Order: sequence, then structure tokens, then C-alpha cells
Amino acid sequence: MPVDGRRARLAAVRAQGTLNGFEGVEAEDDGRTLLVRCLHPVPEGLTVAVTGGVRRPVRVEWARPSAELGPRMLVVRTAAAGDFSAYQLTVTDPVRFGFDPVLARIGVSFTEDRPDGFDPRPPAPAPVTAPWTPAGDYLDRDYAGLRQRLLDRMALLLPGWTDRNPADVGVTILEIFAYLGDQLAYAQDAVATEAYLGTARRRVSVRRHARLLGHRMHEGAAARVFLTFGVTAAADGTVLDTGTEAGTGEPGGVFHTLHPVTARHARNAIGFHAWGDEFAVLDAGATEATLVGGTGLGLAAGDVLILEDTRDAALRHPVRLAADPVPETDPLSDTALVRVRWHAGDATPFPLRLWPGVTVARGNVALAEHGTLAGPEPLVPAVVPDRGRYRPRLAGTGLAHAVPYTHGDALTRPAAAALDVRPQDAVPAVVALTDGTTRWTVVPDLVGAGRFTPWCVAETEDDGRALLRFGDGVDGRAPSPGSAFTVTYRTGGGPAGNVGRDALTRLAVPIAGVTVRNPLPARGGAAPEPTAQARQVAPVAHRRGPRAVTDADHADLATTHPRVRRAVAARVWTGSWYTESVVVDPARADDATLRDQVAALLDRHRMAGGDVRVSTAARVPLDIVLTVHVAPGHRGQDVRRALADRFGAYFHPDELGFGRPIHLSALIATAMSVTGVARVDTGAGRLQRWGRPAAGEWESGVLRVGAREVPVCLSDPNRPEHGRIDFRMVEGA
Repeated sequence: MPVDGRRARLAAVRAQGTLNGFEGVEAEDDGRTLLVRCLHPVPEGLTVAVTGGVRRPVRVEWARPSAELGPRMLVVRTAAAGDFSAYQLTVTDPVRFGFDPVLARIGVSFTEDRPDGFDPRPPAPAPVTAPWTPAGDYLDRDYAGLRQRLLDRMALLLPGWTDRNPADVGVTILEIFAYLGDQLAYAQDAVATEAYLGTARRRVSVRRHARLLGHRMHEGAAARVFLTFGVTAAADGTVLDTGTEAGTGEPGGVFHTLHPVTARHARNAIGFHAWGDEFAVLDAGATEATLVGGTGLGLAAGDVLILEDTRDAALRHPVRLAADPVPETDPLSDTALVRVRWHAGDATPFPLRLWPGVTVARGNVALAEHGTLAGPEPLVPAVVPDRGRYRPRLAGTGLAHAVPYTHGDALTRPAAAALDVRPQDAVPAVVALTDGTTRWTVVPDLVGAGRFTPWCVAETEDDGRALLRFGDGVDGRAPSPGSAFTVTYRTGGGPAGNVGRDALTRLAVPIAGVTVRNPLPARGGAAPEPTAQARQVAPVAHRRGPRAVTDADHADLATTHPRVRRAVAARVWTGSWYTESVVVDPARADDATLRDQVAALLDRHRMAGGDVRVSTAARVPLDIVLTVHVAPGHRGQDVRRALADRFGAYFHPDELGFGRPIHLSALIATAMSVTGVARVDTGAGRLQRWGRPAAGEWESGVLRVGAREVPVCLSDPNRPEHGRIDFRMVEGA
């Protein structure tokens, strides 16, 4: 308790008159004896204790009133002398002996002289000063605020200068510095703001932050559509080159073809041959048809046809020929025909009535993409400076982004796949970028670029301006000082390209005898990803990205391939290092390129330093024979047919998996679930691998399959090597 507080408490207790307390204490020269003065006579049997000290604890030997100094003086004897630190004398039970709780303890010092010769009294507290406040507002950094601060400063430095006329040279210099300070302050604030994903305002900054977190912020995509060209007999054989433009007649509604097409008059409207059936229908799910025209149509594998009911705009569907047409002839009418077959992915989604002269197949089809050609034109600025980095922009705005198209790959895929556009796969539609000697390539980023690689990055702001970023001579090639760049690109893209059917009816450059239309609506046009969405998605992008680390990761990633039915993976030791062995079950047994494609897919997501080996599953063809007793009242052939249907579903490839054993009990239970089956003879039958001798499978009731083997039982009489199940029907038993 502070000294002033203890004095006030002593006065209050003394005035009260009944409570006792310590009034003062003095240590004798021996360092072991304390003389304590109390307010009232010392109670009989008073016990005290000494606490505190740093190195030397002190124990009380005895405490009693002093006979020489009077009844109010308490003499305390300790077992040892105390050190120079602070101690405290305390009554052990203040309530029992009638002591005030506050005055029942008092500070004790066993030594009067300090070793350093200074008074042991505590130092005086430091004087309290007001906190320092800055002279001005450091957030006031615009032109007006800086100008006023400079004028105030000059008033202190040069009190004799009082001229504040704007025409004064001194005022002009101050205003120049205020202007430069305003620009510098804005640049500092902009750098601090754009340095973080949560505060960045520019789209380019958000895009770069998101890329560092594993999220590729897309800039939208251009729509695609199939165009059909009609030609007159005089224009037969006209070649429409890549880049032929067709539009709606309004600004921005221009599409350009992605591959050349030779327009033939015979393919304007190809009729279907119904073989004399006036009610002929091309069923839903059909993948082939007979067309009128024979080899004169000039069709080949990879060509696209638009199946169309000219009276119903909803009945239009694109198909891509999977094989070269097969010539045929109707012997009844001697009509030249051609049999065409298209991809299963283009199977007709609806039945199509083959009306003569109404239902036709449109040839002369080309895939087109939204975007208006701009350039060639110089960049802004066009000339590379001698010093500093070159950061030009395109003169126009609205740079289109499109998914790269490879015509050779498209010829082998369904027509519907050409219209599937993912904005994440789109790249800037820069047709050509050159400095006069080198053709530069626009890429998503400069990661992996060498010092001589002519790459650059196109980054689009929210206002549509596209900025180009070149390498620095280390990561990507740096532009040569003094060189001048020219660029050709396309503008447009986005949802505006999703035009309806029959909207594109005009050629940008008219061609005699050639017309154009789009029987189907365009699709795939997408808007750029909003920056607000990227701020939310980017921080968690690493959680959803595919990572091939564990065995399950490799298997799950392999099954994302559309031609893989299932997969298993295991980490094995090869003798030198660990290899992730992935076994896939292909949807088609004759898929020769599947292993390389799955290996390339896994290679993009495997762990660094790891090795991946892909192999196809070993197929185990089954040889099963069951002896089935037919129940009375049922025909054996009907029961056999029902059994074949039931086991066809039981042994469907999607139902069988790696290492799944075949249990005889499950086969018997499946057979017994068929109506008309009385029982299955367990003493007569066969359960083994096809082409191999039995190994006791029937007797043990199970056929074991390896962990990387898949059982197969297609029951195709023409391909018994793919497994079979047969039934011996016993009637009347």
C-alpha cells in the first residue's frame, strides 16, 4: 500500500479505538531482531511470520512483548539475518488477535545501508507527458493538401517570403512538387492496393493472384455454330477457304469458318431413300441411313451432315460420318445410293419421319466461330523503347477468346463435340503478332519459357483493353529495342455470339452463286469470369484441383477419361524406385491409344519425381454351363430366353469389377429368380475359365479372379473367347 494510504488507514484505525495494527518497525544492528510498534498492547500469544526475500528466506524463532520498551512494543527474533531485498512481517491470524486486516502486515528491511550506498527508497515516478502528435494529416496527400503543407513549411523556413501569387516562381515550383507528390502518392496507394487478392481492383491483378493460387481466371469464350452453304449448278465446286465470314448484318454478329469446305450443288439437299416405304422413320438413336445420290455426293469420313425436317425447325440434328460411305443401288428403281454411318455420340435424339422432298440431309457444312477480324494494325505504342519494359496494348477493345481448334482431331470426333466449348480452355484470339522478323505466340503465361522463346501474354482489363506482356530475356524473349510490332486479332465473343437458328444469312464478302445459313443455333458463348467470383474461388482452388498422390488418387483420375470404365492402382517397388502401376479397364477391348492417353493425363498431375505405368486389365472369359429343370406348365425355350436376358444384365460389363469372384451360389440364385425355373442341378454343370481346364471351381463353388483381372461373359456365339453361359434345359422332371 502507498505511504499516504497507510497513513490514512492508521488514522482511521486509531480513531476507531478497538482494532490493533502495526504502526512501525525497526531492525537492530545484528540483522536478526525486529522492534515492532503496535497501536495497542501486544495480545498474549501473538504469532507472526516473515515472508519475501530473494536469496535468503527468513524464519521467525520467537515473538513476545518487550518488558523494557513497554507493552505496545513487539520484539521479533529471526533464525537468520535477512538480505538487502524487501520482506514483510505479517500476523498469522489477524481476526483472532484483533488486528486490522490492512495494518496486520508491514514492510521490513533488515539492513539500513545499501551495498551501493544509495537510499533504498523507491525512485520517484517519471513525469507524465502528453503523447506526441504529428504536425499534419499524413493522409491528406492530394494536390491541394500537399500544396498547403509546402506553403506552411516555407512560411517557417522563409518568413520573409509572403508572396502567394500563382504567377510567382516560388509558388509555381511548389505547385510542381505538389503535383508530383500527388502522382507519387496515388502510385503508392495503387501498389499497396493491387498487392493483395482481397483489395485488388484491376482485373489483371486479380488474374495474377488467382493464378498463383492455382485458379485460372477465364476471359469468356466465343460461340460456335455449323454453317451450311448452298451453291448453284454454275458455282459447283467453289472452295470456301478458312476464315470465310458470315453474319447477321448487324455490327458484331460475324462468324468465320475454322476449316475449308468445297461446296457441291448435289449436297445442297440430299434426300433419304426409304426403299419404297412411305411410312419410313429414322428412329431415335439411329447411327446410319441411306441417302440418294451415290458417289457423286463426294462424301467422306469426317464430313458433317445436318439432318433436317424442312417443315419443323425443331427437328434438326448434326452428325459426323464415322466411315467412308458405302455405295449401294436400289435394283428396283436402279437408283444410285450411298450408305452412311455416323458416330454413336451423334445418335439422333428424336425420330425423324422420312418424307420425300421434306426430310433432307444438308451437306457443305463448315464449323464457324464468333469473332470479327481486326488488323493488321500496329500496337500502341508500336515501337519498342530503348530502355525500360515494353507494355503495349491493342488499339481496339473487346479481344475475343476462343478454344483452340484442330481440324484433324475434330474429324475423328462426333459433331456435337465440336460445339462443346469450355471457357477455361479459351485463349486470346490473336491471329498473328510479328515484329517484322519473328512471329510471336500468345500463351496463358510465361512459365517454362526460355530466354529465346518468342512468347507473350495478353491480359484483358474490365474496360475491354488488352495489354501485352513480353518476356524479360530470362523468362521469355525480350523484344528488340527499336522493332515495330503489328498484330491481327479478332474481337467479339461472349454471350452475344449465341445467335438463334437461321440468323446468319449474309456473307461478309459476297460470292456469286453461294448462299449461307445456320440451321442450328450457335452455342458456347460465355462472358468473362467476374473478379468477385475469382476472389472467392481462388483461395480454395488447391482443394479441388486433381492431385495424383495416393493409389486412390491415381485410380480416380484415370476413370475421368471417357473411355475408361474403371481403374485400380498400386505403388510397387521396381528395384530402383517406386512406380505407380495403374491398371485400366477400357470400354472397348480394341482401344489401342487408350494407355498413352491415360498416361499423359496422369503425368500432368503426378507427384514430382514419381513414375507412372499404365496397363490394361487382363480379361478373364468365363465358361459356365447350368443344368436347369423347367417347372411344369412352362416351355423350355421361353425359360431359356428369360435366363439369357437375366444373365445378360448380370454379366453386363458395368456390373463386373476388378478381382470380383464368381460364386456358384449367386448364379443359382439368379437362375432361380427367373419364372419357370423349378431348380438348378448342382451336381451337373461347368464353372471355369474359357479355354482352360477346370481347376475345381465347380466343386468349391467359386471361381477366383485376380486383383487386376476383370471377368467377361458376353455370351456372343460369334465370339466365344469373350465368355459364355449356356443352359441345359430339362423338361418334364
